[in-house]
Amino acid sequence: MDHLILAVDCTGYPSHWLTWQDAVTHDVLGKIAYGFGEHEFTCRGGHSRVTGRDSLITLKSILVLRGRSPAFWGRHSIPLTNSALFRRDQYMCAYCGKVTPRGLTRDHIIPLSRGGSDHWLNVCACCRICNLAKGSQTLEELGWELLYLPYAPNHQEGLILENRRTLSDQMELLQTLLPKHSRILQAA
Repeated sequence: MDHLILAVDCTGYPSHWLTWQDAVTHDVLGKIAYGFGEHEFTCRGGHSRVTGRDSLITLKSILVLRGRSPAFWGRHSIPLTNSALFRRDQYMCAYCGKVTPRGLTRDHIIPLSRGGSDHWLNVCACCRICNLAKGSQTLEELGWELLYLPYAPNHQEGLILENRRTLSDQMELLQTLLPKHSRILQAA
């Protein structure tokens, strides 16, 4: 099974993704309160010599874990990675508007050499041609403008950005928690 399972804490807050192995471990340890969603996954274990039966565990695509998830409540944004950045920007170069799933680079709007930081609000997806043309210059020096404003994705947007194979029921739950201005909502 190559789909991830969405873990939700007891308050209904989506906290993180689980592999099927982690989900089975949580189930065996009694950490799952219940599961919901339209997708089910059945994991087959070993054969019991005592009972003569195979062990089976069926898990839903969304699992509610017992207790709260305090580690995720304080997280306002997600880690900055190129794959998450390109998905946030819908694979569009922020300068020329070219949309391509390949050949994108991370561009620092205020170059690092000019005191810029490697942060969500200072980076954008950029095609190689524009990145080479921009170099270490500022937008003002080039007379360029951004086609869209960068923003720091919230936790729920981050969950969508982390998992390329989000199931429909998982996406439906996450979309209800996205801010209205989210570009991810428009792309989903």
